Amino acid sequence: MQIAGLQKMTLLDYPEKVACTVFLPGCNFRCPFCHNGHLLERPDDCMDSNVLLEFLKKRRGILDGVCITGGEPTLQPELPSLLTEIKALGYSVKLDTNGSHPEVLCSLVEAGLVDYVAMDAKNSPSRYAETVGVQHLDMDAIERSLRYLIEGNVDYELRTTLVEPLHDAQSILEMGQWLASLVPGKKPKRLFLQSFVDRDTVIFAGLSAPSPETVAQYAVILQTYAEKVTIRNN
Repeated sequence: MQIAGLQKMTLLDYPEKVACTVFLPGCNFRCPFCHNGHLLERPDDCMDSNVLLEFLKKRRGILDGVCITGGEPTLQPELPSLLTEIKALGYSVKLDTNGSHPEVLCSLVEAGLVDYVAMDAKNSPSRYAETVGVQHLDMDAIERSLRYLIEGNVDYELRTTLVEPLHDAQSILEMGQWLASLVPGKKPKRLFLQSFVDRDTVIFAGLSAPSPETVAQYAVILQTYAEKVTIRNN
């Protein structure tokens, strides 16, 4: 299996863990605000997974966890075998996903290969396709993944990257109402709001972050629809 990148240590990506972050190539979304556009296809300079595993063997006792991100990791058919080897080394695993492959997400959790999931909640259903850059989007798959998490099958967080002009007060309200309606009697456990940060690697130019005041307004709107709403990097 090919690894597109490795951040050797992070204190931010995995809650309460000292971890490394592994970037896998390939994604089925084309979010215009994505910072990892170079991972949409397979880079030429990928690392072999055996190199990653040797690194992890040497870092036992220093690192607690491994974050698997992308791209979209659930597109990789070799992902279960990689996670099996990582878990065998004693690491806790966090999976970042866009939720488009619920069958993979569920099978990984049920196999005990994932301890924590961070899933994107991109926007309201009416603006989801626009936000992910996919014309014919399977919203049923997204909703199945969200339901699985909100039901409490694994520890998780939802996260929304706020971007102008993709988000406004109405779309945030609709998103909150939608998320709270997916599992009767249960709200999302954690919802993180993070502002878009413009970089040279962003796919589309001309996007911007909402003001801190606007982000705070969105957080107030969403407090009705999630157990805990937290603002990151604002």
